[in-house]
Amino acid sequence: QVRLAESGGGSVQAGGSLRLSCYAPEYTYSRRYMGWFRQAPGKEREGVAAIYTDDGTTFYGDSVKGRFSISEDKAKRTIYLQMNSLKPEDTAMYICAARTLTRPPANPLIRYEYHDWGQGTQVTVSS
Repeated sequence: QVRLAESGGGSVQAGGSLRLSCYAPEYTYSRRYMGWFRQAPGKEREGVAAIYTDDGTTFYGDSVKGRFSISEDKAKRTIYLQMNSLKPEDTAMYICAARTLTRPPANPLIRYEYHDWGQGTQVTVSS
């Protein structure tokens, strides 16, 4: 049974846009924190954006504020990450995550607050 399935990655030139999707049928109808993380080779997994599905509150990492936007479509049971003004340093595997605990996290952009992970989708930005 699918829990988290990402799609939408690809290769773009700097300044371009991509929209990532995370199909999350078990989570999008419940009050959950959902997050997008990214990991480049040799680097730590970094929190990019998060959303509280109960009220739509969003959180962003400093490196993507003003360029990325996280959203939810409950009817499609999907979390989106709209990425604009992409930079080469955005190149990474992007991974969707769900927090299975209902109590709020101390920091919704920290990987250890999440308990279920997708396989990821690769984003490559060329200069």
